[in-house]
Amino acid sequence: MDVVDALVGAVAATPGVTVLDRSSDSAHNRSVLSLAGEADALVRAVVTLYEHALSVIDLRGHHGEHPRLGAVDVVPFIPIEGATMADCVELARRVGREVGERLGVPVYLYEEAATQASRRNLEDIRRGEFEGLASKMADHAWAPDFGPSQPHPTAGATVIGARMPLIAYNVNLGTNRLDVAKKIASAVRFSSGGLRHVKAMAVTLEDRDLVQVSMNLTNYEKTPIHRALELVKREADRYGVAVLESEIVGLVPAAALAAAARWYLRLDRFEPDQVLEDRLRRVRTG
Repeated sequence: MDVVDALVGAVAATPGVTVLDRSSDSAHNRSVLSLAGEADALVRAVVTLYEHALSVIDLRGHHGEHPRLGAVDVVPFIPIEGATMADCVELARRVGREVGERLGVPVYLYEEAATQASRRNLEDIRRGEFEGLASKMADHAWAPDFGPSQPHPTAGATVIGARMPLIAYNVNLGTNRLDVAKKIASAVRFSSGGLRHVKAMAVTLEDRDLVQVSMNLTNYEKTPIHRALELVKREADRYGVAVLESEIVGLVPAAALAAAARWYLRLDRFEPDQVLEDRLRRVRTG
């Protein structure tokens, strides 16, 4: 964690940038930072993150449950207020060019910033991970958008893009059977016939002797949190397995939680304006 602390400190010291949230998971062996700021400040902060990560992270000795391609694995730019998706695409390409050309890390652009349809999905770019990167990049079809045509020896490659907010949502099961978690993840994720806008995989939490269905909800308006949870619960019932708990990694839009509350509480005619803090915020800002 001293390495993560140093990286977060370097980013937080960038004028004009706020670290909204940080989370680290020992089983995934992965950390997530959420930053907010104006365009130029964010560019400086993200490039600083790459500079420091390259000096302290060596993927040749890195192991974890979560797939990864690089020391700084993925950087999405997300429009929240006062920015458009086009602005975020421009930021992704601006940072990608500097990381690739100045720092020597191969860069792939994804989602809205993708230059090829085959690179829109993160999992397609990440497939093969760090260990398979050299052979993957030997194929001309996987030449990077920026940077060298071979992996960085210790940092691999990186994926930079622009997208709407994503919810990282995990469900822990009352069993240590990874085969059960894999079957549930397969039933839930869209790529194998499950819910649209859901990506899912099975993870072992060795420190708790449990397994987890780890999900990314890429459009919480069309596939809300509660729908994903209910399908996991139903599939788990088939194997006589209980759902112990769930967790959100990083930040989540308030609208996603309001939708879950509306569904589970069966609220009639509930509006976001009924949330006390939201009403006060609107009154204060006029």
